[in-house]
Amino acid sequence: MQALEDQLSENPAEALPELDGLIARMLEEAGYVLDDPVVRAGEEREIVTEYQAAHEIAVASEAGSDQISPGDVAAAINGFRALFDYIVAERSAGDLSFKLDDE
Repeated sequence: MQALEDQLSENPAEALPELDGLIARMLEEAGYVLDDPVVRAGEEREIVTEYQAAHEIAVASEAGSDQISPGDVAAAINGFRALFDYIVAERSAGDLSFKLDDE
């Protein structure tokens, strides 16, 4: 994440797909199922929903959609940052058993 901060400041729309990939990997390694709506329940549902909302913006932005505003990009980045902070906090609490080698 730290490696992406400069890129996010300089050109957020271009950095968004890379940030999306990082958060997706982190969530999957933590055991979240990102593409199966049947599996979602409780707190996991909120996490997955937050990811999917930001992911949809990242995909549309990367595709060059003219319906994505700078505010949408900022909202996606903020969502991804919140997820990153959540995962790191959970890991610090000892609830997750994976390494964040790709940060």
